[in-house]
Amino acid sequence: MPELPPDLLQRLREGAALRDQARELPHAEIRELLAERFASARVPAASGGEGVDLATLFARLIDLAAADSNVAHVFRGHLAVIEQQWFEPDAARRDAWYERVLAGDLVGNAQSEQTATSDLATTLTSVDGELRLNGRKYYTTGSIYADWIDLSARYLDEDHQVIVSTRTPGVESIDDWAGFGQRLTGSGTTVFTDVVVDPGLVRPYALDDDGFRHPYLMGFFQLVLLAVVAGIGRAAVDDAVAFVQPRRRIFGYGGEAFPREDPLVQAVVGRLSSTAFAARATVLEAARSLDAALDGYRAGAPDAAAFTRAQLDVYRAQQTVLPAVIEATAELFEVGGASSVDTGRGLDRHWRNARTIATHNPSVQRQRAIGDWELNGVVPAFNRPQPGARQGAAS
Repeated sequence: MPELPPDLLQRLREGAALRDQARELPHAEIRELLAERFASARVPAASGGEGVDLATLFARLIDLAAADSNVAHVFRGHLAVIEQQWFEPDAARRDAWYERVLAGDLVGNAQSEQTATSDLATTLTSVDGELRLNGRKYYTTGSIYADWIDLSARYLDEDHQVIVSTRTPGVESIDDWAGFGQRLTGSGTTVFTDVVVDPGLVRPYALDDDGFRHPYLMGFFQLVLLAVVAGIGRAAVDDAVAFVQPRRRIFGYGGEAFPREDPLVQAVVGRLSSTAFAARATVLEAARSLDAALDGYRAGAPDAAAFTRAQLDVYRAQQTVLPAVIEATAELFEVGGASSVDTGRGLDRHWRNARTIATHNPSVQRQRAIGDWELNGVVPAFNRPQPGARQGAAS
């Protein structure tokens, strides 16, 4: 699939506001995207996929998010599982995942739990010769739509990656996401009750800790969110233009006056357009940085400095894309008077969605990591204890 079909994007765009207001989960739309092979674009050509580079993938993701940011966000965990395969030493395991996604399967994500610490409460135990999974996850983006769920669980005193089929008895995803934005991503609860797990889909995270996989995937996960936010920025421009162009009156002027000809309105739309352009360009540049690091790894010459640079580039992108788009989606309302806040238009969803995504991996933490690198050459690390924190405590 060279590009996303324009007619599909248009239909997604036209229905986005209504779906948000009615909390109508886009099951059919997501399946249509899977049928168009949007979600398998990174599978190598040698394995039957398209084998696109990251810049191409993220450009498509931005376009999809501009049509409906909820739909784009659903694919975050799925796309990350495909990226994990670049680091998979077991060819049979890797090929099996390529076959699944090429067949149209979707993978959801279920890592986080609503507990007091970051210690995992979800467990995997051996019962009568079977592995049984029990636990309750939250922020399970995409899982309500998925065929498979990629999750974390405690097994034999280690944290493990576990992947289960959603068709297995005991798996239940609930649409109880209570956030004010990204309402349709299925980011609520998934419960696992005595779920029988295939031992071939279980592995300790420590097995994959080669020093490259983690920084790459951390950067990739974050960049997916930034691509969705960049798409929201573009959607704000499109909706501002659609709102202004047919209007024939401006506040404070008698008779007929076209807002599209007003210099102040033009300036607002100009700023919105510039923000959307800058956000897209920034995301694509960070994607190229990730691609460069991965290229060296795939060529058998992994460069730790390139992976660090790529991770930091994503962190830097986060510092610029998020505040710019959040500000732009609030400024959107300056193009019209009280009619712009009519709930039927759904213009508020752009700010709500951008603000919600920005709470993932708070940017102030990444800001500090960038500064620590610039000042002290400290490589970003996950769960680094904060000053004064007890060593080993959750951070």
